[in-house]
Amino acid sequence: MNKKIEIKICMGTGGIAAGGTEVRDSFESSLKDRNISAELQMGCDVHKVGCRGLCAKDVLVDVIVNNQKTTYQYIKPNMISRIIDEHIIGGDPVGEWSVAEDYHNFHEKQVKVVLSDCGNIDPESIDAYIAVNGYKATEQVLKNMTPQDVVEVMKKSGLRGRGGAGFPTGVKWEVCRGVESDQKYIICNADEGDPGAFMDRAVIEGNPHAVIEGMIIGAYAIGASKGYVYIRAEYPLAIERLVHAIKEATERGFLGKNILGSDFSFSIKLKLGAGAFVCGEETALIASIEGQRGMPRAKPPFPVYKGLWGKPTVINNVETLANIPYIIRNGAEWFSSYGTEKSKGTKVFALTGKVKNTGLIEVPMGITLKEIIYDIGGGIEGGKTLKAVQTGGPSGGCLTPDMLDINVDYESLAKVGSIVGSGGMIALDEDDCMVNVAKYFLQFTQAESCGKCVPCRIGTKRLLEMLDRITKGLGKEEDLALLESLSNDVKATSLCGLGQTAPNPILSTLKYFKDEYEAHIRDKRCPAGVCKDLLTYSILEQFCTGCGACMRACPAGAITGEKKKLHTIDPDLCIKCGACFDVCKFKSVKKS
Repeated sequence: MNKKIEIKICMGTGGIAAGGTEVRDSFESSLKDRNISAELQMGCDVHKVGCRGLCAKDVLVDVIVNNQKTTYQYIKPNMISRIIDEHIIGGDPVGEWSVAEDYHNFHEKQVKVVLSDCGNIDPESIDAYIAVNGYKATEQVLKNMTPQDVVEVMKKSGLRGRGGAGFPTGVKWEVCRGVESDQKYIICNADEGDPGAFMDRAVIEGNPHAVIEGMIIGAYAIGASKGYVYIRAEYPLAIERLVHAIKEATERGFLGKNILGSDFSFSIKLKLGAGAFVCGEETALIASIEGQRGMPRAKPPFPVYKGLWGKPTVINNVETLANIPYIIRNGAEWFSSYGTEKSKGTKVFALTGKVKNTGLIEVPMGITLKEIIYDIGGGIEGGKTLKAVQTGGPSGGCLTPDMLDINVDYESLAKVGSIVGSGGMIALDEDDCMVNVAKYFLQFTQAESCGKCVPCRIGTKRLLEMLDRITKGLGKEEDLALLESLSNDVKATSLCGLGQTAPNPILSTLKYFKDEYEAHIRDKRCPAGVCKDLLTYSILEQFCTGCGACMRACPAGAITGEKKKLHTIDPDLCIKCGACFDVCKFKSVKKS
């Protein structure tokens, strides 16, 4: 065969939801029915791959002919025949369906380490992982390095925990290695629960073997023989691919007894979590694995001294572990060449909200918010104005547009009242109410509080009650001072990270968007027009044509009027659903 064709189809969760399975089936059946391989005398392989990053343009498909790649976007099954005829057979890519400039802009400033093989290899094939040097790091470690050598590489790399706390990985491993015990454990924390976050899920779906290899190397470094992956049950595709990968790695001798002929033995079990956000906290996670209720305990002792079943335990999140094989293969200096002095390497973010290009990105630490939002994200949808960027999930803070030049790293974000967190990043525009945003995140953390400590159990409830009153126009002037003081008390006295960070959205919005709080309290008005209880709807006489669209859309019967005459809204019957505003083509419905 003198030619080679590869077709790679995005089949992460986003790709499958957009129709990736149907696209793959259509390619396979069409190629088989037409016997393309024989007709063109070339090999033709169709592969599923993980998340390609720019989820907004799924289904994304790569067609590679003799190493010349064309990426297509928004692909549907009915488009396959034309791609085969014009591109695969005719040699001319279908230009109108290929990705546009914004796709290339999306990737231009990214630096991919953890995601370097995601979207490129078949996540359900260990051979595909091995073909890109997978498990080479395991061989290198077991044949040429001592456990302390591995620890030193991690320390020199500057890798910090990517789960949110940012604790130096090499230091954690070194401490655990120094603790004498007949049994040690390493746990992969895949209990990703932040609203809008899908980094860990995408990594496991796209390259599960990198996570497994990171666990193998970590276990060797600390002296552990058993590992657990704690993953939430709501991630069925990630679980399926991880189970398959563990089976493959065991069959090939990368897991089990005497790995690669060495004296080192290591096995991995899965523990499915029930979706409790608090189980992302390491001691609550350990309790859940042990069969107890997922509640945190006071520290010290830290898990590296007394963790799972009372034995020394290292807990790293998915992204942290997925970095390990690449660091071993390429060296500590290579990894530390990216990032800042104190925040080395790259970070994966789930970029969501009002940006044009939503998706999964990996950028060097120290990149600016402006570069992420405008260069990678493509700016704000609909030409609207950026109001804030929320980083760090429900534990993070909201930053203003005049902070866009800030560097995205642990230290810089902490200085302005936010955090890197596990990697959630949400862009908010002029139509978002910052008081309501704070309320949204408090609703989440209050519901997810395990209730063990009073500051979190009661404090978050009182905070939420105040925010609820303010969004309903029932707030008082003194609520602003009380919100701030109680938030600081909850942060200072809560037992675990959930309660210690839950007030961050309140404190940051109070600091940077206090005028919106004041408008809700003093003027009984929501400047963004979001808080339903503060809205009024009316019909403007000069624009109303009497078409009746608003009256037909109103579920409460609050709109009356004759055909081609001015319609009116009864404020006593109006439920403020906004249906009239949405359907009016003449912009005659006013929302204030």
